[in-house]
Amino acid sequence: MTIPANDAFSLGLAHDQPRRSSSRARTPSLPRRSSSPKVSFSPPSTSNSLVFSPQPANGMPAKRGHKRKASARNGSQQLKQNGEATIEELIEEVDARIARERKLPTGSSPDKRNIVKKQIDWEIPRKALHSSIGFFTIYLYTSQGNPQTVVIALSSALAVLVPIDILRLKYPLFEHAFEKCVGIFMRDSEKKSSNGVIWYILGANTALIALPLDIAVVSILILSWADTAASTFGRLWGPLTPPLPARLLGLPLAPRKSLAGFIAASLTGAAVAAGFWAYLGPMRDNLTWSWDAGVSSAFSGGSAEGGKVFSGWVGLAVVTVCAGLVSGVAEALDLGSVDDNLSLPIIAGGCLWGLFKVLGWLGDIFL
Repeated sequence: MTIPANDAFSLGLAHDQPRRSSSRARTPSLPRRSSSPKVSFSPPSTSNSLVFSPQPANGMPAKRGHKRKASARNGSQQLKQNGEATIEELIEEVDARIARERKLPTGSSPDKRNIVKKQIDWEIPRKALHSSIGFFTIYLYTSQGNPQTVVIALSSALAVLVPIDILRLKYPLFEHAFEKCVGIFMRDSEKKSSNGVIWYILGANTALIALPLDIAVVSILILSWADTAASTFGRLWGPLTPPLPARLLGLPLAPRKSLAGFIAASLTGAAVAAGFWAYLGPMRDNLTWSWDAGVSSAFSGGSAEGGKVFSGWVGLAVVTVCAGLVSGVAEALDLGSVDDNLSLPIIAGGCLWGLFKVLGWLGDIFL
């Protein structure tokens, strides 16, 4: 390598002069070093070295990207020749190790992780208790149980449960003891608020007091089974179905409800109504609707003939469809802080009562 004399002289002066921080102390007599021509370095070519030419054969300047790619390819080839692992092989090894740790197939990308499903709390003890009330209700109905006795028993239970619930919310020690005994039947949201069993008994008692016996029984069965079906299938298939609209026929629907839960509640409510009035209802007298007589004369303006318009399959189909829709909508309603154990039997029973009133009125018109 040869350096011009003038550059060597100027370089020597530049290194010999001590640097000073102040610009005033610089010697004005020393001229600035002029720019020297570029010096090209040509390293000796060996068999294991990489040769870069500043000018390609065609005379056009080479781009930096091409040099980097060429160097990477040549470097990988040299590593392979020397028996060392290349960058690609190292990356594949790391990906395979990550895949083994995440239990993915070896050829898959580590970014495709297994989707861990959120663990579902099925509330099995709570749902078992919730559903058992329906079977107990059927037993009381078919065994000719007195509804007034049931109302007295439920009211007595309320007289005991309400003071216990007040003590539970007021005293932490009592709350700890209470939850240790029956905590498996409670939701986490109920541990700091009123117990759902109280609202359940209130809803059932209200239906038994205010409604005819067969309608009250159907409303309690809807509470017991349709609500359980909506909760179970909503948690099972709710994420796979779209959410319900914010409003249906002007009624506010809860945003947490899903189409799967709505369908489950509707089908269960329809099955409850059809099964009860077709098989269980005739075990007692004074029915609101029967297969032969249709709608009771108490709902058809005193005319027995008017009620027969909706007897048989026609009447059963109308009652079944309407009961199913009422069950689905009543279970999905958003009523704020009102517990659905209280609202569901009251709304379902009230709508069924109004349905029979409308059917009796239409029977008198069509007669």
